[in-house]
Amino acid sequence: MTTTPFTNRLRYETSPYLRQHAHNPVDWYPWGAEALARAKQLDRPIFLSIGYSACHWCHVMEHESFENEEIAKILNEHFVSIKVDREERPDLDQIYMASVQMLTGSGGWPMSVFLTPDLKPFTGGTYFPPDDRYGRPGFKRLLLHIAEVWRTRRAEVEEAASQITRHLRDIGRLEKEEGTLDASLLRQALDGLIRAFDTRYGGFGQAPKFPHPMDLRVLLRCWKRFRDPYALEMVRITLDHMARGGIYDHLGGGFARYSTDERWLVPHFEKMLYDNALLVPCYLETLQATGEPFYREITEETLGWVLREMTSPEGPFYSTLDADSEGEEGKFYVWTAAEIEQILGKDEADLFSEIYSIEPEGNWEHGKNILHRVKTFAQYARLHDLSEADLRHRIDASRRKLFEVRSRRVWPNRDEKVLTSWNGLMIGALAQAAQVLDRRDYADAATRAADFILTRMRRSDGRLLRTWSVGSEPKLNAYLEDYAFLLDGLISLYEATFTPYWIEAALDLAEVMIDQFWDTADGGFFYTGRDHETLIARGKDPHDNAIPSGNSMAVTALLRLVKLTGRMDLQEKAETTLRLYRGLLAAHPLAAGQMLLALDFHLGPVQEIAIVGDPAAEDTRRVLRLLTSSYQPHHVLALKAPGSDEKRLEELLPLLAGKTSQGPVTVYVCQNFTCQAPLIGIEAVETALQQPAENN
Repeated sequence: MTTTPFTNRLRYETSPYLRQHAHNPVDWYPWGAEALARAKQLDRPIFLSIGYSACHWCHVMEHESFENEEIAKILNEHFVSIKVDREERPDLDQIYMASVQMLTGSGGWPMSVFLTPDLKPFTGGTYFPPDDRYGRPGFKRLLLHIAEVWRTRRAEVEEAASQITRHLRDIGRLEKEEGTLDASLLRQALDGLIRAFDTRYGGFGQAPKFPHPMDLRVLLRCWKRFRDPYALEMVRITLDHMARGGIYDHLGGGFARYSTDERWLVPHFEKMLYDNALLVPCYLETLQATGEPFYREITEETLGWVLREMTSPEGPFYSTLDADSEGEEGKFYVWTAAEIEQILGKDEADLFSEIYSIEPEGNWEHGKNILHRVKTFAQYARLHDLSEADLRHRIDASRRKLFEVRSRRVWPNRDEKVLTSWNGLMIGALAQAAQVLDRRDYADAATRAADFILTRMRRSDGRLLRTWSVGSEPKLNAYLEDYAFLLDGLISLYEATFTPYWIEAALDLAEVMIDQFWDTADGGFFYTGRDHETLIARGKDPHDNAIPSGNSMAVTALLRLVKLTGRMDLQEKAETTLRLYRGLLAAHPLAAGQMLLALDFHLGPVQEIAIVGDPAAEDTRRVLRLLTSSYQPHHVLALKAPGSDEKRLEELLPLLAGKTSQGPVTVYVCQNFTCQAPLIGIEAVETALQQPAENN
């Protein structure tokens, strides 16, 4: 087999996705001044291809079309071809995805968009096969047609591009709407989620089915606020089916991107850092709400996968694991019944196969099986007249053997670039898990990642950078989501460690975020900073997608920071943004789950809890376990330790001002910085926590 003779400019890029295309015969450019100047110089349309490294259909289109010399010749003769990693450049992805959705009614990756030399889109789509098939036009025929239209009907193309661009500039503009910010908005969201809920398998809507972690957390808050048991039941049904389904990795932990069917059986096998970072709080909060150990188990297995397979030696977290290995989607994860029997022996294989639904002919393609369970371990134990402990002991031994064998397979590619925003989400998830599960190792992992980003991915003027890869310098201006997600993660890290530095760093980031992204005319935050490169539109990213919108997480973080620091200027920014979003919350609550979480916190009432005690002492640790073991979404925690710099600490955290120790541990429960009588000792805290909390 001969090595490809082609090499293009993408070989110099740090993105694994771009480097995957470095030996295509297509004359690829990365997005940048050289490519844009070339398009203007040649007066050619731009073919903009956007994808990411773990995208199965991106690989398919590369193999079918971008490695095809005949198609490459057409692209090279008639277009300037630009390849973009959507994870590095979400600003470009956001703009041009909106244009594809406007043109076709749907979107996805790989995204294929055709632009004028001044970057205005005029047509596009997603995956195109090389020749006509699947009811889609062939890419080769499409390219020749577009080249001909550009040559013969240029004025029509320019007019269409201008119209699309005008519409793009209106997307994301939110009109202020009269009305109060009250719990009726959460009640409307609850009603909408009930209507969309799949009562049999959990989740929302039909296949393909996505986890919707922000919506699940909204349901938990509705359960708490409205005392609605069905809201909690919907969460439990969804989380249970997901964790027993094929979307969950039963050997290695962690969740795949989504399920292609309504039962959560057949995943799209790519595993993303952000999905798992967002699902961990769902399982943690449901553990707090129910006390069910299963949710702890899933949380620890998921974070075990992150720490084992997705953590760089330097500390931060990698981005994704590919869906494919050896050219086949899911090959790394699936099994034949014969393989399992060969590894485990007949008796243990029979038990394992019953529990994980292994079929001799396979439950998926080509005789392969996706591991999944339809019952709980307790139910299987009763069926086999075993104790649950004995059953688990046998199953855990089998899982370890299969995991060891799987580890010797050809692994899916791992995208090892580090993204600030996704790391911010995982820092927050680990910090929350450290609190709820009393796991110091999780706090240590979050600390290492946060230290790396703040020291290695921040400029001397305090500005964050978006991405870093081993062997290269961090690059690209950070976006709103980078600031907002990291800001929220640092607040959680403070509450897990009580290290004042994290609040100082959070305040610094908040200042830069407001300076760079705040819309002084209408309020809210733009997605790109004020000195970002000029693009055809500057929007505000109003809707949640797979990850929360930057505005919603900015509001969440600022409201939490206010309760700890008393900074009312930050409160004003958060409330202004919430008011700007009121119309969206009323009309489309299922598109704004994270903003509903922010609204719920805003409505409170929020308990501001100040603890005076040694965090290493057992009495203090017991109090912290009490405070974090139950589901209390409306509180913040601050701690004053003996020997701390009280003046500095009280300036930073006014909640701690004047708080003194009156025993081994003393707890002050405050609201709007007005405090009740101190709770002295563990028994007093236990008694206070047994009192029912009031909601608005």
